[in-house]
Amino acid sequence: MTKRILILLVVFGALTAAGQERVSMLMVDAGYASVHDSYLTPITYDGLDLGLSLQATRPMHNQWLWQLTVGADYNYVENPAQNNDLHKLMGDLTFSMQRCYSGVISPRLGFSVGPMAQLRAGIVYNAVNSNNPVTVRAHANLGATGMAWFNTRLGRKPLTLRYQLQLPVAGVFFAPEYDESYYEIYLGNHKNLAHLAWWGNRLDITHYLSAELPLGKTRLSLGYRNRLEHWTVNNLHVHDFTHALVLGISL
Repeated sequence: MTKRILILLVVFGALTAAGQERVSMLMVDAGYASVHDSYLTPITYDGLDLGLSLQATRPMHNQWLWQLTVGADYNYVENPAQNNDLHKLMGDLTFSMQRCYSGVISPRLGFSVGPMAQLRAGIVYNAVNSNNPVTVRAHANLGATGMAWFNTRLGRKPLTLRYQLQLPVAGVFFAPEYDESYYEIYLGNHKNLAHLAWWGNRLDITHYLSAELPLGKTRLSLGYRNRLEHWTVNNLHVHDFTHALVLGISL
């Protein structure tokens, strides 16, 4: 696992090193999380959301730009009685290529849109559930992403307001059978574990709104991120969402 993380960081560094107009941002998320996973418990848990991510954006030829994000997020959530908690840990790798359109409506306004690929995986742990204490989350998606930005000023300082939407369209995800233990999977019951994802059984969506202010040679970003992950298959239901404030600084 450590080697894989190092490889991802090396690849991230190599990609962001190319081109002088790149923007690399380190972002920290903190906010509210709600987790509902019927494999572990019929109750919705809510609590803390924390996240850390590295994002690189670089213009390409012919008004295209690519964007690469590597991150991880952690949820510590409790049941309504506050006598049990869940721990959710996820890793995320997202890559997109977007076509840019600037000055079409206004010289200050621009937007971009294009295809996106995402790999997201992790675990949810419930210490009280002795039979099935852990469930694995894993999915790979293809979808669309788009950004809109508006350049204005805050006093004498230039200010950029930005909104981005990430919307997976189709992919594949892991889910066991209803009430199937992971020990049964270990013994060889591998049927019906992979499922094709579409909007009929899975809907994931991420909104990100930020204000970016240059401070000398660096750039400070203050934003809000909302992530929704919802799927239903094998009579199992997952409905998670987060609301988080995001603080970013360019590297």
